This record gives sequence, structure tokens and C-alpha cells, in this order.
Amino acid sequence: MATWGTTGRRLRFFGQFAHYLIRYATWLPPLICFNTYVAEVTFIQGPSMYPFLNAEYHESRRQDLCLVWKMYARENLARGMLVIFRNPDDPHKMTVKRVVALEGDKVRTRRPYPHDYINIPEGHVWVEGDGDKTKDSNYYGPISAQLITGRITHIVSPWKRAGRVRWWEHPERPGVQKAQVGWFST
Repeated sequence: MATWGTTGRRLRFFGQFAHYLIRYATWLPPLICFNTYVAEVTFIQGPSMYPFLNAEYHESRRQDLCLVWKMYARENLARGMLVIFRNPDDPHKMTVKRVVALEGDKVRTRRPYPHDYINIPEGHVWVEGDGDKTKDSNYYGPISAQLITGRITHIVSPWKRAGRVRWWEHPERPGVQKAQVGWFST
């Protein structure tokens, strides 16, 4: 009789284990797919987007928590959008910057870029950080749009700044000449 009690407890344990495994582990693959291809919530580190993101950078170590929309991230890019992309210097790192210019635009660069002006080539964008301490296109040049993995659409935390990122209200950077659309002579 002692063996039946031990066997019964084992069967009950494995039954409960199978129940919880089916109940919770079946959500894991869809959650991973959602996080990889649709959207994710991530902390923004560093001062490069200060004061728009991490506005309390100088006061505390707290970081902004943002929603990153990954689905169709490279389509319909516009000046002012906040994008996350693979860093051209280290593809294992992700970087957050603002799109300043699109393909065909002419940009007046800043230091340390070696030329005063650059025309953005096809399939590339010019990105810059909002803060002073930033390593952006002025450092590594225009980035390929293929490096972009997502757009920051909402600030989730801190609560006082939570809400939709209104990138279209950001003033355009002076020194950007937009590409001419339509017929023109060369």
C-alpha cells in the first residue's frame, strides 16, 4: 500500500505539471513571436535623446520605458520619427535616434563628419540624437534603412510623460534641404 500512495502522488504531480505546462508554455512561442516581429516594451538607456527621452537623466538613474513598434518599421519613414536600429559600429547593439533626413535630401552636417554637406543616398536615412552626448550620423554617416528594426510610438513610464510620442510636432532641423519630388531638369 505504501507504493500505491507514492505512485499516486507521482501521478498527481505529473498530471499537475502537464496541466501547468500546457496552460503556460503554449503562450511562450506566440509571445516570443510577438516580441520579435510586432512590438516590444524596452528601456531607453543613455543621454543621446535627452531631453526628449530620459528627461530625468541628470537627476536620477531612472530610464524611460517605451513601446517599440517593429511591424513595417522601415516603411513610410518621416523626418522627426524616433527609430531603433542596429548600430553600424556594433551590430549587436541597438541605438535610438531621430530621423533627420531621408533619401535624396541634402544635409548640412556637424562635427566630426568630414564634409560640410552630404546628399543622402537611396535606401539610407540620416539620424541624429537630440542630446549633446550622441554618436549619430555625424559620426558614422547615413545609415541603411535596412538597419532599422522599430519605431518608438509611446512612452510607457514615467507616468507623468506617458503617452503617444508626437514626433510630427518636433521642429525640423535647420540645414536639411528636402528632396524635390516630380519633374526637374539637371
